[in-house]
Amino acid sequence: MTFLKRTTILLKSYNFLFFGLLAIFIPFLPIYFQSVGLATKEIGLIIALGGIVTVIAQPLWGMISDRLKTVRKIILILVASTAICGFFLYQIDSFLLIVLLSMFVYFFLMPLDPLTESLTFTTTEAQGISYGSVRTYGSLGYAILSLAIGYITDWFGMGAIGVCFAILGIICFAIVWKIPEVPTSTAPVTVDSLKQVLKNKEMILFLVLIFISSIPARMNDNYLGIHITSLGGENNLVGIAFFISGASEIVVFALSYLWLKKGKELQLITFAIFCYALRFFLTGFIDNPKMIVIIQVLQMLTFPVYYTAAIQYLYRIMPREWRATGQTVLALLFFGISGIISSYIGGLMYDDFGGDVFYYAIAITSLVAALYGTFLLIRNARKAI
Repeated sequence: MTFLKRTTILLKSYNFLFFGLLAIFIPFLPIYFQSVGLATKEIGLIIALGGIVTVIAQPLWGMISDRLKTVRKIILILVASTAICGFFLYQIDSFLLIVLLSMFVYFFLMPLDPLTESLTFTTTEAQGISYGSVRTYGSLGYAILSLAIGYITDWFGMGAIGVCFAILGIICFAIVWKIPEVPTSTAPVTVDSLKQVLKNKEMILFLVLIFISSIPARMNDNYLGIHITSLGGENNLVGIAFFISGASEIVVFALSYLWLKKGKELQLITFAIFCYALRFFLTGFIDNPKMIVIIQVLQMLTFPVYYTAAIQYLYRIMPREWRATGQTVLALLFFGISGIISSYIGGLMYDDFGGDVFYYAIAITSLVAALYGTFLLIRNARKAI
């Protein structure tokens, strides 16, 4: 087996299992909290606190990675810590211990997302292979593990998630151990270079777009499972919903080399945000949990288009030595800061106004973000004249 083929197989395997970990944590953590008797407001508060931890942890680990010129070693530390904390989290029902262990999992797991994307993008770029061809396996892992965990929790109880979490973490660690270190820039990471990056007006406007549009997306991620169960659906139906969501991404990621063109990223992002608005409106309008599951196929027009185009745009405007940090900033907005706002406010909204109003509200927010994206497109077109 050639070095390139071996590295590609390892990277695909790691993406499959890592996004499987996310499939266990993001959709099913609120349902686990619900199963141990926590109210929606309490669930929202814990997830919001997790967002605060994410805001601290993601830039911290991203800058450590850039400073030490290593992505692989940082991933190894984080994967091992995630597996240990995740195992114990799903074995307890004490509120204080739930909060404490949840914060540890957020601290170790959430920084893995931007670092994994950085590892994947940089490795595929260096090897001359399609990023989407590898990232597809992440979507496949998310889809399959979502489906599997939905049935496993119905059969064996929510505590079984901890065992699955630990097993996936151990296998991830073993795979990353064999993945070669990604090439890094020899340019030094300095405060002055970061200041220059932050003075880039186009990047600031772009990050504002990401921030506004990520709030409704994160609200849906956090409360879709609760919404399905509140309408009478069981855990396996939640698993099927996230399976359809993840599976629908696969073809889009795999064919990204066809549709992801340089210079067209902002158009693609804006299109995806309009599709988010449509998807959330339909989710609020329909009260049949099985129909809501079917709607999740619209994921193929939202997240994979949105996030892949955002990564390419960011990597195009970000200096190479700050790529891991730049990827962290993107994930920080999508999973961290927006998570704080969406989790707590989302919990209050869902409790006080119900699921239909909740989804109408995030549909309107997505529409506002899409209109802002349209404004940026018009602005760029006028500048080009």
